[in-house]
Amino acid sequence: MSTEATNKPVFRDLQADDADPEITEISSLCFNCGEDGMTRLLLTKIPFYKEIILMSFECGHCGLKNNEVQSGDKIQEKGGLIQVSITSTKDLNRQVIKSDYATVKIPEIEFEIPPQSKRGEITTIEGILSKCIAGLEQDQPARRALDPDSAEKIDAFIQVLKDTKTCEKPFTIVIDDPSGNSYVENLNAPLVDPALTTTHYERNKEQNHLVGIYEEELKEIKEEEEEEQEETQAEDDASHDTLADEVLHFGTNCPSCNAPCETNMKLTSIPYFKEVIIMATNCDACGHRTNEVKSGSGINEKGVKITLRITDLIDLSRDVLKSETCSLSIPELDFEVGAGTLGGKFTTLEGLLVAMKDQLSGQNPLMCGDSATSTLKEQMKDFNQKLDDIISGKSLGSRIILDDPAGNSYLQNVYAPEDDPEMQIIYYERTFEDNEELGLNDMKLENYSENE
Repeated sequence: MSTEATNKPVFRDLQADDADPEITEISSLCFNCGEDGMTRLLLTKIPFYKEIILMSFECGHCGLKNNEVQSGDKIQEKGGLIQVSITSTKDLNRQVIKSDYATVKIPEIEFEIPPQSKRGEITTIEGILSKCIAGLEQDQPARRALDPDSAEKIDAFIQVLKDTKTCEKPFTIVIDDPSGNSYVENLNAPLVDPALTTTHYERNKEQNHLVGIYEEELKEIKEEEEEEQEETQAEDDASHDTLADEVLHFGTNCPSCNAPCETNMKLTSIPYFKEVIIMATNCDACGHRTNEVKSGSGINEKGVKITLRITDLIDLSRDVLKSETCSLSIPELDFEVGAGTLGGKFTTLEGLLVAMKDQLSGQNPLMCGDSATSTLKEQMKDFNQKLDDIISGKSLGSRIILDDPAGNSYLQNVYAPEDDPEMQIIYYERTFEDNEELGLNDMKLENYSENE
């Protein structure tokens, strides 16, 4: 395969005038006649949504044809649990992106849509209820003739769903997605929505199997990583070199287009803090660039909460390390971004705020694209102006709060080693929920190498 071919994005935009859409053809067994047919695959993506795989099968012997669309989304590192309190018809209009692996529940009426029972879709809360009602009503005439008792019970439950859709009583929608690829619209965006909570969790064995990840593969990967670490350690011990003097390179896939690219990694030390690992990726295929920072020392015994009041333009030049487990909030704007939103970053305070603004403005079409309402667009415009005032130093006195349960975030103290009068650092004991999100509650610390 040529270098030019390998540098093309794996999932490409679908265009009518594309002379070479790169369709893959695979000889496949026809389940209708047992002869060989032809399966064609096209990897493409829907703008502002996700990657998909278009598949078509045709058998030249019996004429059977079949078309199917599958998600090409990558599985996120953690699953996502979304809970929404529905109290009005406005809440019913919340836009929802539901993946194939998501389970939808309404605890108040003991209703559940299991994973993979329906294809992933873009819909609304009302749309989910309406589809369920239509699906249950579809076969009711036949049920009334064959099984009147079951039909009567289903009619009663259909009425419960219809009553739920009127919002006469508040109810809760829970979307549990092990793949981490589901989303519910924030009606107060970019501010915090009190009716919407999103938490991330470590998948268990059954959830890994559901999304196609098996422990045998994880075990093999872990063993390979351990062998590589042992070999690397032996080489380091022999040469007396340290990683701080080297830039490591390894192959990976672009997070934007999935094309093969290279990531550079370096271990560095932050004064008055700790060692961190900086990783930078540059994709030649689509031009995407990203950098990420991870702690080189694991999870600390306590969490840390850092509060800085911006009193001078020079405060925006402070170095900041925001780990992937750290949330960021600006109380004066009633604004908060959860852990994992920006990933791990080592930059300046100004750079962090600019990155946050860019992500809010460009990553979500439901907030800024054609799907966004005029009211939401006006809210985003007003918020961006206030954020620009902080970034430019026009609005002094605002507080920046970094809250990291893992204790791996840092904000430069320009008075070091003396205390900074404008910065407050609080170390705290983590709650059960904090430990749950970090995956510590289920961690086995004793006899972990023994077979269970």
